[in-house]
Amino acid sequence: MSAPRDQHFLVDQRAVEKIAGFVDVSGRRVLEIGPGEGILTRALLDRDADVIAVEIDPALVEELEIAFADEIEEGRLEIIRGDAKKVDIPPFDIVVANLPYSVSSKITFRLLEMGFEVAVLMYQKEFAQRMIAPPGTANVGRLSVMVQTYASVKPLLDLGPGSFRPRPAVRSWVVRITPHEPPYPIADREVYADVVRVLFSHRRKTVRKGLRSGKDAFSPEAIERAIAGLPDDLLQRRPEDLTLEEFALIANRMSGR
Repeated sequence: MSAPRDQHFLVDQRAVEKIAGFVDVSGRRVLEIGPGEGILTRALLDRDADVIAVEIDPALVEELEIAFADEIEEGRLEIIRGDAKKVDIPPFDIVVANLPYSVSSKITFRLLEMGFEVAVLMYQKEFAQRMIAPPGTANVGRLSVMVQTYASVKPLLDLGPGSFRPRPAVRSWVVRITPHEPPYPIADREVYADVVRVLFSHRRKTVRKGLRSGKDAFSPEAIERAIAGLPDDLLQRRPEDLTLEEFALIANRMSGR
């Protein structure tokens, strides 16, 4: 069976066993996004997990329903056909998945909004490196700030193209994501997300100019009020040089706090 869209099927059984074993899934409700041909699904079920598998490709859904008919009948596996970026997903505890590269960002943001205990997720290596990039480095961006604000990320496994079929042109990383409360008070999480988005949409501009370019998200009055309440040295820097505390400060000023 050919891989739909940008999905690369994991075929390295040793890697599968490692991924399924990085967290204790026994007796837990585990969300798997993009199960593909079900190799990881099988490993999770073998570890006594109750699995919710979300698959967008109808041909793969049909194959999965045949291969796992017994587990579906027993209530240990629920297969949801749909787009994981927007389909309704029932409650779950843990996420274990090999995410399609092209939707990694949107699905990661959605998962953080939904909440979970821990996630073991596979990403393109370059994408995962951006998730953990510290301030002041070339890879830092919106993804880095948003993920690090709400979770800790730990690399677990580096996989080469030979672990997949078809072979991707890049390496992949498996990481553990553990949610936590923001390290600094955030008055309004939507405003915080908008501030991060706006500033990195104009990442070559200073904070002052970047905020003034964000009139699609904030009123001119809110922008000028925030600028008036922020230190001048902060306003002269660029977003990639800001700490999480400084992003929180900017967002809280934008919220009028």
